[in-house]
Amino acid sequence: MSLIDQVIRPDIRAMSAYAVAHSDGFLKLDAMENPYPLPEKLKAALAKRLSEVALNRYPVPSYTGLKTRIRQKMGVPDGYDVILGNGSDELISLIALACAKKDEPAKIVTPVPGFVMYALSAQFAGMEFIGIPLKPDFRLDIEAMLSAIEKHRPTVVYLSQPHNPTGTLFDEKEVTSIIGAMSGKGIVISDEAYQPFAEASFMSKLPEYPNLVVMRTVSKLGLAGIRLGYMSAIPELLAEFDKVRPPYNVNVLTEATAEFAMDHIDVFNHQAAIIRSEREKLAVALDKLPGIEVFPSRANFLLIRVPKAGEVFEKLLARKVLIKNMGKMHTLLQNCLRITVSSPEENKIFLDQFSACIQ
Repeated sequence: MSLIDQVIRPDIRAMSAYAVAHSDGFLKLDAMENPYPLPEKLKAALAKRLSEVALNRYPVPSYTGLKTRIRQKMGVPDGYDVILGNGSDELISLIALACAKKDEPAKIVTPVPGFVMYALSAQFAGMEFIGIPLKPDFRLDIEAMLSAIEKHRPTVVYLSQPHNPTGTLFDEKEVTSIIGAMSGKGIVISDEAYQPFAEASFMSKLPEYPNLVVMRTVSKLGLAGIRLGYMSAIPELLAEFDKVRPPYNVNVLTEATAEFAMDHIDVFNHQAAIIRSEREKLAVALDKLPGIEVFPSRANFLLIRVPKAGEVFEKLLARKVLIKNMGKMHTLLQNCLRITVSSPEENKIFLDQFSACIQ
């Protein structure tokens, strides 16, 4: 038996590492990033602030200043706090770690196809993952979701609002019915990574639902490089999650950058408004192309269905255009491609290259 066989769990050995496509020299439209950098004046101001950060000191693990700014700027209800994470990925892992049980596997239920980290966090923590397929038009199958809650009695239900990878914003009444079905049984996570582009949120409803957790990230807002996520819920629940959070999980440069961003949130909100406008223009342009099905999106990306999507994807790669081929992720996504909405200039380049590839 090899060393790896002796020390690494069988399910981990059978996995592949999370793959990130090589993108140097490409028009990069695969990762739902904001295409706009900071204005030059703000770049200079941020550089000055970062130059004054004490890199020789650990972060103060309470992160009081940053959390105060987030509460003030991001609509967190009065009396509610936030927990910070190294991106939403870490928060998802913390939830699984806190909710996993030794005596019997706790369960996570979520619509599929969905964000891969929900399933991975469940696997790593020893939880059971139960995926409930969306309807063919990517709406929530509310009857199947409620039936799964009744049958499996999950500890955690994840609902992405808007949903990744489809861009669908689930009906508010259906979401609240799931929160109600989970009352007294478990928690519902409203994962609002794409909230700046949806202009809809459950954050203000936290006081109405003690079993609701609202999770967000600053990545899609325009700060993917600093890796910061945050979540809010009733204080008693946050206190339990905080017990499994590493004490220095957000570094001092991320903390300072995020504080700076909160002080200039109007700049990022303006960029989000531009991206929302460009999303609608791109959707209209794609819909005019022959054979292309464009699905409604409230995120900063569009999901489309294309005949022979795999071939189109490879042709775009050859032209140095990188999007996401979703066809292998789930049967519902057969022949589907996902495109990040970018600047007007980059969107035009994509449309020109895409049009040539589907001829």
